[in-house]
Amino acid sequence: MRHSAPIVVVVGLLLGSCSGAAPLPAQALALNRAGAEALARGDLETADARLSLALEYSPRFVEALVNQGLVELQRGNFDRARELIARARRLNPDVAQPHHALGVLAERQARPDDASRHYYDALAVDPGFAPARANLARLLFDAGMLNEAWVQFKRLVEAAPDSAEARQGLAETLLRLGRIDEAEAITREALEQFPDSSELVVLAARGELRRGQFERAIELLSPLGHGRDDVAANALGWLATAELLRGDARRAVGAAKRALELEPDSPVATYAMAQALEALGDPAALSWKRRARAPR
Repeated sequence: MRHSAPIVVVVGLLLGSCSGAAPLPAQALALNRAGAEALARGDLETADARLSLALEYSPRFVEALVNQGLVELQRGNFDRARELIARARRLNPDVAQPHHALGVLAERQARPDDASRHYYDALAVDPGFAPARANLARLLFDAGMLNEAWVQFKRLVEAAPDSAEARQGLAETLLRLGRIDEAEAITREALEQFPDSSELVVLAARGELRRGQFERAIELLSPLGHGRDDVAANALGWLATAELLRGDARRAVGAAKRALELEPDSPVATYAMAQALEALGDPAALSWKRRARAPR
């Protein structure tokens, strides 16, 4: 499943920065807000300077501690990040951001079970905290816990009604559960609300492939394959599949090759490449078939 970066944020992960709202010195509030903005831009040095100064004004400023922990996380200083975020949680365990940030840290350290626990903790404090619910739903989906992922995506749709990603996740989970009609209905409704969502367009194109409408799928996917991002890689993988299904193995190879340049481990593009090369009688098909069957 593909999720775009930030709902406030994701970077492959959702990391929400927080801005202050407590009765704190005005200078601390302003510096924290400015630091969070610099963090969102990826300007870590400026963010660190502003957040450090905010903490000089108010050393127990929970949101500034969390944001500075996220700066350290982005730098790869995981021990320092944990120290700052854990201190924020001790100071106020009744806000969602420290729990959520610990979840993000655990994901960065490849500890998905710990991350899920932290996201559940964040939601126990604030059920409406959408970044934690989105991350949790994604982890459940990736772990194959599809019924629980479906529950969390359903709740995310209610918590974040303006999120195209929430509906995308719900539709993809329903597809994996075999509930095709429900998934396609959600995709159609979501596209009416979010017509510019490339991820939803890819889902719609996959629906056309299921119905045997290969030309329509190609029409939807082709414009999405010109970028250099994850969306383009995903679209190109499915475009290769569409070309293969309509009988044009050479075009399928071309689309799969472009997809794999962007995402070398794409399972869709790898499978399409193997099948297309086999259709062309290319001996390289055998190695691509082995690669497609390899565990991921």
